[in-house]
Amino acid sequence: MNAIEIKNLHFSYGKENVLDGVSLCLKEGRLAILAGENGAGKTTLTLLLMRMVEPTEGKILLNGVDIREYDEREYRNLFSTVFQDYKLFSFTIQDNITALNDVNTLQMESAIDRSGIRKKISALDKGVNTYIDKLYDNDGVILSGGESQRLAIARALYKDAPIYVLDEPTAALDPRMENEIYMKFRDITEEKTTFYITHRLASTHFCDRIIVLKDGEIEEIGSHSELMRSGGYYAELYNMQAQYYMEN
Repeated sequence: MNAIEIKNLHFSYGKENVLDGVSLCLKEGRLAILAGENGAGKTTLTLLLMRMVEPTEGKILLNGVDIREYDEREYRNLFSTVFQDYKLFSFTIQDNITALNDVNTLQMESAIDRSGIRKKISALDKGVNTYIDKLYDNDGVILSGGESQRLAIARALYKDAPIYVLDEPTAALDPRMENEIYMKFRDITEEKTTFYITHRLASTHFCDRIIVLKDGEIEEIGSHSELMRSGGYYAELYNMQAQYYMEN
């Protein structure tokens, strides 16, 4: 069981109030999208969720227990993450996927397939034993931004933790690959408690619960169709972005 409840959460950077009384509950096995414009508090909320920072006020409960009561290392091991500022290391592709842990070949191969990086790896002479960049091996590969991001997704899938936090995980992917990843997310995160953070609202259709943040507060909650019918802030943002794509 991995039910998460957020109660009256506040967070400030100095005098700047970033979150102001956020409360929500996400049951085990549910996928929630945190949507909103840049600066709305989406990433800050996930940092609080993972105990990377402490709240100014309020608390987060995991299965009814304040997360600060858990061992910090054990608690963070509950998460598979892809952040916007993910890092790859100058080791082999296999090492980057497995994070230098014992290799489960079947699990690694599954992560490679589901993240969409199989074609690139298959084209390399040394496959998963290819080094990233040329620091330790002159035959190392320099990955594109999209390829690097898919490898970061593969690492999260390989860990296969019970809770996923995906912060703009497809930002560097081309539209075709982005769409393929979106279509797979329901299967990828099946039976996982998942927080998916985005400001690109084209990615919200596959989720039945969208939590819309504005100025550090929850503005709306609902499915895409429900929020569009209500004609509120979400619909305004969605139509603005849709208009941009239609014009281009």
